[in-house]
Amino acid sequence: MGFFFITIGMEQGSWQPIRAFKAYLDGTLERGPTSVADKIILLLRIPRIAMAIIAGFGLAISGAVMQSVTRNPLVSPFTLGLSSAAAFGASLCIVFGSGPFFESESGIITSAFICSLLCVIIVYTISKAIGISPTVIILVGISLNYFFSALTAGVEFFSKNHELESVVQWTFGTLNRSNWNSVVICGPMVLLGFIVIYSMGLKLDAIALNDDETVKSLGINPERIRAVSGLMAALLTSTIISFTGIIGFVGLIGPHMARIIIGNRHKFFIPMAGFLGAILLFGADTVGRLIIYPVYVPVGIIISVLGVPIFIHLILSAGREKIGWCWKSMISVFPIKTVSLSSRTSRSRSGQEKFLALSALTGRAKRRF
Repeated sequence: MGFFFITIGMEQGSWQPIRAFKAYLDGTLERGPTSVADKIILLLRIPRIAMAIIAGFGLAISGAVMQSVTRNPLVSPFTLGLSSAAAFGASLCIVFGSGPFFESESGIITSAFICSLLCVIIVYTISKAIGISPTVIILVGISLNYFFSALTAGVEFFSKNHELESVVQWTFGTLNRSNWNSVVICGPMVLLGFIVIYSMGLKLDAIALNDDETVKSLGINPERIRAVSGLMAALLTSTIISFTGIIGFVGLIGPHMARIIIGNRHKFFIPMAGFLGAILLFGADTVGRLIIYPVYVPVGIIISVLGVPIFIHLILSAGREKIGWCWKSMISVFPIKTVSLSSRTSRSRSGQEKFLALSALTGRAKRRF
């Protein structure tokens, strides 16, 4: 699908990306007969698609881990106030920035990242002083969200018309600013975050399904896992939104869709959430570019307009039965190994007991014996 949208509108069709890469390797990108089309593909379309996939994947796995460690399905990475802090940093640079660096795109990205990182440090410093619990993290994050929103509104109040327009455009969330620099920075960061979060899958299973006392009895430090995974999710989100602006709904809907489809086991849940987040953001960006072409609708608007109906449809279609029931039933069979059956019973009796144990574990006990 990505290959199709790379070549859409190109005269050379599906061979154009291959020719563009060949021209780049041969050093004829600047003077070839199709140099304009080659530059559009290599410098605009491919980085944009790559950034959509990277950003969607990173935001979705960040939302998934935040919902798990807080045991709250309404939490997203932006619950910590990261979006408001990044918007404040960007607006501060746009309105009051002076000098070549702060008036450039790099200055806005750096300012947004620093402010969002500052918000993360404040959240976890306060939470650590009180105790890193789900309630404390959520309450402190919501408080800072309102605080930075107020500061952003204050900056907008003193801004000029063109500055206010730039601030509003940044907060919409867009992939128009995507380039190879953003891909090179965000790509390795998302990969590192995924490896760290995925490696804690079993511990996240325990934290998501049990209270802290039960988790501690299993030899797991819930505060440490909550701090490490939450910080990694916040770092991923801060890096991504510094380049794209605020794209908030992916981190909420992606994990929910994955949970409905495949269940709560993080070994499968985290990759599925990232995959669905990448598909959602890529699809929303494509719709935003084509729906009223040549006008581009920001992806932050499209993802909410399209994502909400899809999410509601999934909830209604799932109803009381979960789509991932078969998969979770198969997983729940594993504890059958711990069931001890008396060796003195007959073969038929043993078969009956195995069936009853299996039925009880999968929630499908039937009165057959």
